[in-house]
Amino acid sequence: IITMEEILHDSSHELGVDPGLIKDGVEAHLQELLADRIEILGEGHTLIRREYPTAIGPVDILCRDADGGTVAVELKRRGDIDGVEQLTRYLELLNRDPHLAPVKGIFAAQEIKPQARVLATDRGIGCVVLDYNAMRGIEDDKLR
Repeated sequence: IITMEEILHDSSHELGVDPGLIKDGVEAHLQELLADRIEILGEGHTLIRREYPTAIGPVDILCRDADGGTVAVELKRRGDIDGVEQLTRYLELLNRDPHLAPVKGIFAAQEIKPQARVLATDRGIGCVVLDYNAMRGIEDDKLR
């Protein structure tokens, strides 16, 4: 038993929004599902690799578009500005590789915050909203 005799100081601190940099089960599963159904990003897209390694961490998905151009995909459950910033860093690095450049970016998430969409659009990054349940084959709203 612990007995508190006196509280000298009590405070709380707002730590901000979780940047979502650690993949949880849903995000990892989203990545797997999107890799298996890469055409969700657009007709003619083909997968190069999941977790494409870079010096600053792995890109969630690297693929080619219908024209053969390289596309880096950053995947989040909740698409916030931090995810767009992360993808921007990957694009800067990948575009230095003459075998990949030019590399376009797609920010894909179940939900994309308006501020993130504005920033992505300003940087020439496409945005795709993913329907996790539809990707899993659950079409009936009653089962969602």
